[in-house]
Amino acid sequence: MGIIQSLVDGLSLTSILMMISIGLVITFGVMKVINVAHGELIMIGAYTTYVVTTILQLPFIIALVASFIVSAIVGLIMEVTIIKRLYGRPLETLLATFGASIALQQISKIIFGPGGKSVSNPMSEVLIVGDVVIPYFRLFIIIFSITIFLITVFIMFKTKFGMQLRSISENRNMSECLGLNTVKIDSLTFAIGSGLAGLAGSVLAPLKSISPTMGGEFLVDSFMVVVLGGVGSLSGTALGSFIIGEGNVLMTIVTTEILAKVLIFVLVIIIIRFKPEGLFKIEGRR
Repeated sequence: MGIIQSLVDGLSLTSILMMISIGLVITFGVMKVINVAHGELIMIGAYTTYVVTTILQLPFIIALVASFIVSAIVGLIMEVTIIKRLYGRPLETLLATFGASIALQQISKIIFGPGGKSVSNPMSEVLIVGDVVIPYFRLFIIIFSITIFLITVFIMFKTKFGMQLRSISENRNMSECLGLNTVKIDSLTFAIGSGLAGLAGSVLAPLKSISPTMGGEFLVDSFMVVVLGGVGSLSGTALGSFIIGEGNVLMTIVTTEILAKVLIFVLVIIIIRFKPEGLFKIEGRR
């Protein structure tokens, strides 16, 4: 039953990774922007949840909405002031967002201090199925992340905005010639991806200590999810999140947490060696 319990626990980690990685798929996979500050957007969502639930004493559902909005606004400011001038130059966006991540960490230390903050669990009850214990909050995370995933898929493939975004990712110059407002779409897309990172930070807040560097713990795993699943593929993101999330949890049964991460990293390298385009290859015009 220990393995079954670990599988259930791994689903919540998988769900959090999927929410983080969806934002990266949009910014990295679709917009070709390497956003190293994505972890700091997670941190902003977590601190927003702390302010709303602990300081203002408001319900957790309000904190979710506030985390999305605040992180989206910060992401929009980053896009307008820094990233907008660097499209088509991914290495330069990496350096620019690395500087932005350091700045956001220092700002958070000035506002909240370097010490960790905590948020009370909004759902302390548990569901017991045989010998398996499922906390209601972890069950909420799983359902919430699936909902976010389905909404993202609907936006990307069933709305006019999604069609415009995909056309820009295929051929930006031709999209501009056809009259699409690429500047507006870029800004809105980056804001949505940033807001999704904030949502992930919000659901992480009751589970982990909130600190200025908390987002970096998930940044490497989320980039591995995007690369493993296939850059730009939402289906690949879901599968990659499951492999890395469950793999990390299951391997900690027989080894240490650090060694488990090393083994997962080696597994990802082996898979990419034979499938460099990822598990799901995005087809497009050349």
